[in-house]
Amino acid sequence: MNSGELEVELVPQGTLAERIRAAGAGLGGILTPTGLGTVVAEGKDIITVDGREFLLEKPLKADIALIVGAKVDKKGNVRYKKATRNFNPLMATAADIVIVEADEIVEVGEIDPDDVMTPGIFVNYIVGGNA
Repeated sequence: MNSGELEVELVPQGTLAERIRAAGAGLGGILTPTGLGTVVAEGKDIITVDGREFLLEKPLKADIALIVGAKVDKKGNVRYKKATRNFNPLMATAADIVIVEADEIVEVGEIDPDDVMTPGIFVNYIVGGNA
């Protein structure tokens, strides 16, 4: 950054989500036809399976993930609302440290288990805030 340069990688949104999911699942990558023959494919391995070509997209892992939850209990179980449920659950599984900003912090048991979208096992820190 001090040199005034920034590396940018073009990643289609669906591929981005799958790369994050792959990191969270401990996979070595994903195969996708999306981006073949475009700038997205530059410098990436192309693998042929049953006569079809795919890009090998490597997992995308984070050192720290900052996620936002509507309701979080004191053990870190997270309930999302609206658009916050798209990438937040994926990022929680793909980061070494997860910090969740909670609209509301509640006691354990106040979130219906069916509403927990990120289990507390993935959360390291909880902070209150207005997301």
